[in-house]
Amino acid sequence: MSKADEIFINMCKDILENGTSTEGEKVRPHWEDGTPAYTVKKFGVVNRYDLSEEFPIMTLRKTALKSATDEVLWIWQQKSNNINDLHSHIWDEWADEDGSIGKAYGYQLGVKHKYKEGMFDQVDRVLYDLKNNPFSRRIMTNIYVHQDLNEMNLYPCAYSMTFNVTQKKGEDKLTLNAILNQRSQDVLAANNWNVVQYAVLVHMIARAVDMNVGELVHVIADAHIYDRHIPIIKELIQRTPQPAPKFILNPDKHDFYEFDRNDVSLEGYEVAGEQIKNIPIAV
Repeated sequence: MSKADEIFINMCKDILENGTSTEGEKVRPHWEDGTPAYTVKKFGVVNRYDLSEEFPIMTLRKTALKSATDEVLWIWQQKSNNINDLHSHIWDEWADEDGSIGKAYGYQLGVKHKYKEGMFDQVDRVLYDLKNNPFSRRIMTNIYVHQDLNEMNLYPCAYSMTFNVTQKKGEDKLTLNAILNQRSQDVLAANNWNVVQYAVLVHMIARAVDMNVGELVHVIADAHIYDRHIPIIKELIQRTPQPAPKFILNPDKHDFYEFDRNDVSLEGYEVAGEQIKNIPIAV
């Protein structure tokens, strides 16, 4: 059993057995037919993935590695807020007629800020600090910018990354760890998608700064399962997990800005059951 599957199963069981329901409350999300979208939720879920042991892609169902990578590079590498720069359609419903999602996600990472060492955007500042001051406790990004919220078509869900470097005994290279902070997550639709994205990001940044990968810690303030997702989740977590596949990152690339979605692949990726299609999404 892959560790990602074990973590997902335990999280879902905990939410279903010990979570609280929003049924009957005034909720913002709704289904396409206008019905309120209620959830069963847990506050403050923390999941830890050791990227040095295995790549955290679940095998209960397939997670699209290249599409997940494409989206995280759209945000972190292209620093784009326009869906025309994406190869998928997952952001279409939040885009305006020009394809923009407003001052959200990649836009925020591309804004330059003044530091003592010069002008940097948030991504370049992370790369600079990891190369020049790796043991700093201030290496982080934040895209939940209050002054721009009214110009965002969707408030950021995964909004902050904190990077932390350790020196493991007996290893010459430093180890790169990271914390992903998320205010809210639709567990069925997005959990492993986000985990895979940011695991890929840590691998790419570690390569760019010549470090080993360490832990990815995923902190979710509101981890929820929507009412119409509960039967799907119950079936999914009854499947028999498979061993974790091997993650391969193109060994010829070392510059973060040279990677693309085709530089990632998996060896031995087998899934436990059929893909779940047409998942209803609350908006």
